[in-house]
Parts: sequence; C-alpha cells; structure tokens
Amino acid sequence: MRRPSPTGRPAGRPAAGGRAPRPRDAQPEQLGFDGMPERLFVCTPSKLGAYADCPRRYRYTYVDRPAPPKGPPWAHNSLGASVHTALKNWYALPVDRRRPEVLPTLLKGTWVRDGYRDDEQEREVYRRALGWLEAYVDGLDPADEPVGVERVVAVKTGVLAFNGRADRIDGRAGSDGPELVIVDYKTGRTGLDADDARGSQALALYAYAAERVFRRPCRRVELHHLPSGTVAAHDHTVESLARQVSRAEETARDIMAAERTVADGGDPDEAFPTTPGPRCAWCDYRRTCPAGATLPGKEPWAAVDRPAAPPTEQD
Repeated sequence: MRRPSPTGRPAGRPAAGGRAPRPRDAQPEQLGFDGMPERLFVCTPSKLGAYADCPRRYRYTYVDRPAPPKGPPWAHNSLGASVHTALKNWYALPVDRRRPEVLPTLLKGTWVRDGYRDDEQEREVYRRALGWLEAYVDGLDPADEPVGVERVVAVKTGVLAFNGRADRIDGRAGSDGPELVIVDYKTGRTGLDADDARGSQALALYAYAAERVFRRPCRRVELHHLPSGTVAAHDHTVESLARQVSRAEETARDIMAAERTVADGGDPDEAFPTTPGPRCAWCDYRRTCPAGATLPGKEPWAAVDRPAAPPTEQD
C-alpha cells in the first residue's frame, strides 16, 4: 500500500499546473542553437595589451586560477597612480579652490608608498611629482570643466564588449561644432611624440567609445607627459579608428581561440606562448615564467631612478 505524501498528493506527482521536482543537484541544461552569435569578448585596454605584449602574461593574469603570485609592487606604478588620483581630486574641487596651493595636500592624500628603495628616494620622487603637478596645473583654466574625469566609456562591436576608464575627456570647439578630446596623463618614459599618440590602441578605443556614449565626434587623442610638460597629439579619422577597432577584434579572436584550446584540454603553454624580450625585466610574473626567470630582472624602484621608465599599463 502506497504511503500518502505529507502534502496529500501521491509521491512524485507534480501539483496541478506545476513541474516534477528535480534532484537537488540537478541544473537546467543551457541549450545552444546553430547560428547563434558568438559571445562577445569583454575587455579593457589592459587586457588586450597584455596579450599583445605576451600571451603567457595574459594567461597568468586572466586564465590561470589561482593566478601565480606576482612580484613586489613597482615604484613607478605607485608614482603614476598618485599623480593620476591627485589630478582627479583637483577637478573634483569647486572651481574657486582649484589653485596650485592645494596640490601638496592633494598629493599627500593620494600618495602610494609601495616599491621605493627607501624613505630618501620616496621623498625625492614626491618632490619631483609635486613639481610636475604645479607646472601642469599652472597651464590649466580652473573654470574649464571637462566632460569627464576618470570617466568609464563602453561600447560593443560584433566581437568586443569594451570598457575603459579615460583619464580625462575634454569638450572643445571644432570646425564643425563641439567635439570631444581624449586626454591621457603620462608620468613615465620621455620622448613621446605624435607617433605614440597615433599608434595607441587604447586611446583610439577610448575615442571610438566616447563618440558613441556622448553622441559627439571624438577624433583627437592627446598624451600629456607631465615630466616634460609636452603634449603629443593625433587627429584620427573615421577610417583610422575603424582600423584600430579591427585590430582589437583580431586580438580578441586570437585570445578566445587560445582559451577554447585550453578549455578543451590543450596544452596551455602552447596556447599561450611566451614572447621573451626587454619587457620580461618588468613583468610581474617573471619569477613564475620559465623564459622570464632566465633573464635579469629590474629592482622595483629602478624606473624612478632614471628618465626612461618601463612600459605602462594601457588604462
């Protein structure tokens, strides 16, 4: 004789209009259909740049879990972050308080101490950075309000779901009306010129995304190098921006193919090969990477002791 269920219904039979219960651990199966579009590749400039620089570094950063341990923090990254945040906070002040006198307080409040050799070096670099900021702010109009500061812009293409944080987006008068300009602060290596601005995929992607977010033309990109007080600029065309987007999509396709290879059981070392070179000396994963471990590395404070700094992050 069948024992009645606590609900009064025969065991295993669904309630009227309901569904038969699933085992506790059962999960609904996600069905795929022929012709469905491939998932978009979610990325930032740093993510694309990591793969372009070295697929193995991309794997250590974004694929391997748990990720390999990084090396010690870099002083030049601490310096760059401190200066960027100080400028962001300067623009956050009311217009009447945007004066050079506030910069020491702003820089002290944002100062990152990691990576320096000792207190003496840190103090010297702090004074250097304060001088850059004072000279740079002296050339700004405090009342000139940017369209965005540390502004996230995002856009989707047929391959990418791109997002990135632009240091500054200016609104300026163009020949055909209001236009946007992407401004990127640089605190590292010297010798930036128009070719650096023209070739920067990150700046081009920011411009492409900003034009669609704000519905205003955005073709000009600028690198503001604070140590030298120089500006390297380039005026893109619709075609040149499209070429940069196509390059980013090609990189994304390569990444997705490599990730699929690993997911299907392929050798991750072959899917994400190393590209040994000078950048290895500055890589966070040099001690983990068999190729990088054979090359001499840099001390965490090396870049702030000389005018030529290492490659910087893209966003």
